[in-house]
Amino acid sequence: MASRAIRGRDAALHEGFLRHKGFRWLKVSALLCLIVTAGYFLADVKPRPNGGSWYGYTLGTIGVLLILWLTALGIRKRAMTRGRWSLKAWTSAHVYLGLSLIVIGTLHTGFQLGWNVHTLAWALMMLVILSGIWGVTVYATLPRALSSNREELTQTQMLEGLRAIDRQLHEAAQPLDAKAAGWVQKSLEQNPFDGGIFRRLSGKYRGCATAKALAKIRKVTADRPDLGDDPLEKVDSLLERKKAMLARVREHLRLKAMLEIWLFVHVPLTFALIAALTAHIVSVFFFW
Repeated sequence: MASRAIRGRDAALHEGFLRHKGFRWLKVSALLCLIVTAGYFLADVKPRPNGGSWYGYTLGTIGVLLILWLTALGIRKRAMTRGRWSLKAWTSAHVYLGLSLIVIGTLHTGFQLGWNVHTLAWALMMLVILSGIWGVTVYATLPRALSSNREELTQTQMLEGLRAIDRQLHEAAQPLDAKAAGWVQKSLEQNPFDGGIFRRLSGKYRGCATAKALAKIRKVTADRPDLGDDPLEKVDSLLERKKAMLARVREHLRLKAMLEIWLFVHVPLTFALIAALTAHIVSVFFFW
């Protein structure tokens, strides 16, 4: 019984925000969508519901209040708490109520879209939701890949491993001639993470000095017999280790960048949405 209780407690602790409390917020959002959809078809609005009707104003008010509340998640993240309104519960509500805006916002428009500030607000809302879906997908899939790539090493330990290999390379390169030592020196001097965010996201470092040094040394040693005392063989082995460690660190940084990059789209779009919503509301009441 005790082990079953422990397993149950552990399962609750590791429950993701999408499954929080048996998909509570998914059910709330689905019910909300069902109610507003039924209201859309049952409301006595002639010739049909639109953004300027009493039902359109009702949906618009619900949508604006939801958007403002959803935006507050950024502030809420600064406070880690437990209980009914824990950060996990808040995030779960943020995701599912955010998705419900697809229905609420679209029914608010009455499907009357055009080239104006009203449609701009709707379009920005949809882009914010799409970027949010991308973020949820990333958070659901990448942490496992991140953990698998680094195994039990931390980022600091991986970087320290690189520095340790560099120190061994520096020592091993001392007996080499000037030309071969120059190849190794370029590997030691190069910042292995140069190239900015796009190179980090792609994970492709075609100008890698370590890969070039390894290729050149292998070209030189290709026709030599393996006698076990060639200093180039030791350098070759160290460059191979450095290349493998670099690949692991770069993949780690690529996955971390993918975890963070969507926020650089989601957050600015959210502020643009609030600005467009403000213009939408002001213009509606100005011309009322």
